[in-house]
Amino acid sequence: MEEIIYKEEAFAIIGVCMEVHRELKNGYNEIVYKDAIELEFIRLGIPYVREKEFQVFYKGKPLNRTFYVDFYVFDKINLEVKAISGALDAFFSQVINYNACSKSKLALLVNFGKLSLESKRIVS
Repeated sequence: MEEIIYKEEAFAIIGVCMEVHRELKNGYNEIVYKDAIELEFIRLGIPYVREKEFQVFYKGKPLNRTFYVDFYVFDKINLEVKAISGALDAFFSQVINYNACSKSKLALLVNFGKLSLESKRIVS
């Protein structure tokens, strides 16, 4: 049986997202959900960095471009927040690249744009 990495931490993060979705429902812009998630992280004492910047490297050399993950939680998990009515599949590559640049093993991709919260675990 394969071990689920960062099980407790991921459960806590998804719990925060579920609470935010339960309270706000769907229909807001992403920024509203991010603000609410941040308030919940603070309330629960969950360590995070919002809009954490990561350098992109090519053949060991840093490129001029960086990227910002929505939240870097527990110093090891990327959290990417969306509020779309469509499928999340278009964002998998983006999140996989976030994992590569941040050297994270796990990213959570959550979507507040539907009647029920949608979430995906992306393990690298």
